[in-house]
Amino acid sequence: MLTTMNTICKLVCQRNKFMVQSFLPTSRNFKSDLKIKWVRPQKISCIDPRKSGDREPAMYPSEKELPVEFKNSDAVSKVEQPILDMFTIGKGRRRLTKMLTLENLKDRVRRHKYDLRTRETEIADMTGRIRYLQDIMKNNPQNGKCRAYLKELIDRRKKFLKYLRRWDYKKFEWLLEKLNIEYKPPPTHFHWITRKESLQKLTNKYCDELKAQRLKAYENILKAQQEDFLRKKLSIMEQILKDQKECEVAVTIKPADIKQVETQLKNLLEKKAATL
Repeated sequence: MLTTMNTICKLVCQRNKFMVQSFLPTSRNFKSDLKIKWVRPQKISCIDPRKSGDREPAMYPSEKELPVEFKNSDAVSKVEQPILDMFTIGKGRRRLTKMLTLENLKDRVRRHKYDLRTRETEIADMTGRIRYLQDIMKNNPQNGKCRAYLKELIDRRKKFLKYLRRWDYKKFEWLLEKLNIEYKPPPTHFHWITRKESLQKLTNKYCDELKAQRLKAYENILKAQQEDFLRKKLSIMEQILKDQKECEVAVTIKPADIKQVETQLKNLLEKKAATL
């Protein structure tokens, strides 16, 4: 031990701080005694419905329905059912299901049957495409082209909603309700989530909870001793008042003070009896 101290003193005199640090114990790599565990929050993808604001998935129609081209056709009623079954969307390509899904979603906000280019119709069309692509990304998460197009659609819809909110707020709220969308504007400032800051907050929270727990335990101890304390206080005050009168000195204990302590003791006993 003496040899080690001499070596450290010699190195200090030589101002060799790097060699001195090798002799001193370090505080790194020691496990903390605090019962705090921090797990980095999971990052939500920008195309995830929780972040895009879509509260419902794509509502696909029944496979027995006809494509969009036959939707308002009068000739459908004159055709026999076996022939109509051959033209249902279930027998055709997936594109027919997609187009009918978009059409049904646009019908929620369409002003009239020829409405194709109003703001609310365009937003409904983008919403249908977003939900359709989100279903594709669930099965093919590595599809980079689909992912990029989906992100562009989400950003474009968010931009349209931002302007609609500024121009007509009532229509903006009505559109969100009809399409079941939650508008999530970009944050005013970005804050990185770091391990050090999170551990500081968790430590402060743990200390506050520990402090409150110990104060509560101390409060319970004082409440348990309150009856004995009031009885002892009452007897001491009565003895002081008696001694001051016998010695004919200035009385510092007033009868009102003794009565106040008696009232406190009486209320405490009544409260204890009521809880039993």
